[in-house]
Amino acid sequence: MEKKEKRGKKIKKKLLHKYRLVVLNEETFEERFSFKLNRLNVFVFSTIFALLLIAGTTLLIAFTPLREYIPGYSSTALKKKATELTYQTDSLQQKLLVNQQYIASIKKVLTGDVKAETLNKDSLLESVQKEVNQQFFEPSKEDSLLREKVRQEDKYNPLTDNPEINFVLFPPVSGTITEDYHPEEKHFAVDLVTAPNSPVKATADGTVIFAEWTAETGYVIIIKHNVNLISVYKHNASLTKSQGDLVKAGEVIAISGNTGEFTTGPHLHFELWSDGYPINPRNFIDFN
Repeated sequence: MEKKEKRGKKIKKKLLHKYRLVVLNEETFEERFSFKLNRLNVFVFSTIFALLLIAGTTLLIAFTPLREYIPGYSSTALKKKATELTYQTDSLQQKLLVNQQYIASIKKVLTGDVKAETLNKDSLLESVQKEVNQQFFEPSKEDSLLREKVRQEDKYNPLTDNPEINFVLFPPVSGTITEDYHPEEKHFAVDLVTAPNSPVKATADGTVIFAEWTAETGYVIIIKHNVNLISVYKHNASLTKSQGDLVKAGEVIAISGNTGEFTTGPHLHFELWSDGYPINPRNFIDFN
């Protein structure tokens, strides 16, 4: 026990024994500065300095661009480039899918696996017509039953008028027919030559369901009438009615013109559709 106590006192004495560190001028031996130290202070200061050095180095590497030079760390530029490449890859995949669909459509046309009606450009596309019919004109099952019930109740009512009895169609413009109705050539209309800027009139009472510009047929307006009849007016110079407007027979709905890629001069391309099928306008309208 005594030896251990003596050894402990000896170690404590060594740790706490003070030394004087003096810095002198080499030529004049003038004392610049000095301070007292012991071994314990040197050990504590050295440990604290080492910990601060390690912490500073860690922070410098972790939060500065220097970490890019350490193996295992990815560079910021590389991450940015990888993100951009990911977006470009996604865009290329979308374009590739569109091109594949386009090539598949071309193959169908080349092999003849497509209906002739879908190649018609001057008339309304069947798909668009079907969507319009389904969206605006095809009633639900409950609505059809209710309409039939009301029709049966009003069948012998003298106060109600049957729109199918008194239904007259008027010519939309005054002019000469240059191309007649030829369904075998996919021309489901009559072309009427008229003076430029002539008024185009509604052939009957109805509601405007389409009034827009198209690249192929210029300004187009479509009106839905009673008895599931639709009239179409193309190649107009301008439109005076908008979608949703109610029009009367003979009311001006557009100004005739020569707009669209498929026009050959100032004229009106006029179509009639009944229950989704084209019909010859000359069978119902006297254009003379």
